[in-house]
Amino acid sequence: MSGLHTATSLVRAVLARETTPSDLLTETLARAEAAAALNALVSLNPHAGAQAEAVEARVAAGEPLPLAGLPVIVKDNINVTGTRTTCGSRILDRYVSPYTATAAQRLLDAGAVIVGKANMDEFAMGSSTESSASGPTLNPWDTDRVPGGSSGGSAAVVAAGISSVALGSDTGGSVRQPAALCGVYGLKPTYGRVSRYGLVAYASSLDQIGPLAHHAEDLALLMNVIAGHDPRDATSLDAPPKFRAGTPDDLRGLRVGVIRESLDGNTQGVTSTLTSTLDALRSAGATVQEISIPELKYAIAAYYLIAMPEASSNLARFDGMVYGHREPGADVTASMTLTRERGFGREVQRRIMIGTYALSSGYYDAYYSRAMKIRRRLADSFAAAFQSVDVLITPTSPFPAFRRGEKSSDPLAMYAADVDTVAVNLAGLPALSVPMGFETVNGTELPIGIQFIAPALHDELLVRISGGLEGLGVVQARVAPAFA
Repeated sequence: MSGLHTATSLVRAVLARETTPSDLLTETLARAEAAAALNALVSLNPHAGAQAEAVEARVAAGEPLPLAGLPVIVKDNINVTGTRTTCGSRILDRYVSPYTATAAQRLLDAGAVIVGKANMDEFAMGSSTESSASGPTLNPWDTDRVPGGSSGGSAAVVAAGISSVALGSDTGGSVRQPAALCGVYGLKPTYGRVSRYGLVAYASSLDQIGPLAHHAEDLALLMNVIAGHDPRDATSLDAPPKFRAGTPDDLRGLRVGVIRESLDGNTQGVTSTLTSTLDALRSAGATVQEISIPELKYAIAAYYLIAMPEASSNLARFDGMVYGHREPGADVTASMTLTRERGFGREVQRRIMIGTYALSSGYYDAYYSRAMKIRRRLADSFAAAFQSVDVLITPTSPFPAFRRGEKSSDPLAMYAADVDTVAVNLAGLPALSVPMGFETVNGTELPIGIQFIAPALHDELLVRISGGLEGLGVVQARVAPAFA
């Protein structure tokens, strides 16, 4: 087979013996080589060939495999046995995982072939994929611009047609924001819907693994495999997945709430894309009303005062004593200090220091405790909103992809890139970025994403809505022209 196909069609072709898992892997590796300049794929799975051959044997034996032969690329913070898992950090540069994350294992059990690892901001701390020890990832739509972050590599491999689907992780928008900036779908599931076992933690109460894709049916395909209860994850929910891509009929009677606080500060292209999306929903029989969530103005501050303390605690384990990079020193304390000083990048060090400060004696109540109260109020406001609407809508990002280096020297400007996404993680809700338009900047078309937010455990509704919008012909998901 040639060209990029939907994940669903690739699986059908393998099961029909029209192609083989090995052939699909070969084609994926060829596309990766052709797009190597993007620096989206940072390592290959040395066992991918063997996995493809094993799947071929399973298909020949008649085993029903929902992902038969499907090439998948996963973010470099998702452990897969025998592969490098660096989290974009020098401190884990030579680390090879001895075990496999539950989400990745479910892919393998379903017949997928894990091709390799996608680039990311170091320890998932960033919104541009510029802080990786492997170097920045470039946006396939304009290589002078960022792909978003922290799952920028996962978004870029899909946008460039290297693979039809990928996995990322979302702590404050790290699947949805790069999906928007690269013109693909990005789903952040309900907290606990996908197991976090084997995902290297950034902020444990916020992290979720989620898929990126070009098509609603491919989101459904992956979520039906990776979602579900996992006894190895204490936060995992017992909610069996029942995903399907919807039709325009699923939009009829849908009650849509536009979050008023998300309407300011957007570029003209983002505003016009939101307007055209709402027009499409109305034309399909949905109703639209404005909803206010006043606490959104505190979301960025609350998010970072929760995420950074959790990061400070989670990253304490990276000291060079048991695994990962170790710097020699006069004694154990000196070695640990040098290891962390030289192994962590500046943004990670900044977040560890701020998080430690926020948790310190005398400041806990002033910062962390107050942020947790805002988190509770946000969740309550979302719950109240869902009493009158079925789904909420906002831009995913207030602007399209920005130039490399434009925000990297200004941490506050970089943090503000997540203004539309962090509240969802604080409330534990599912949200989906849908590629709905473009904004022309200096003669270049740049993708625009629109975010749909649903009540907890209503992830399936988001995929049905996206399928309905696809049926209307208004979704703008496609491979970036330079790689089509």
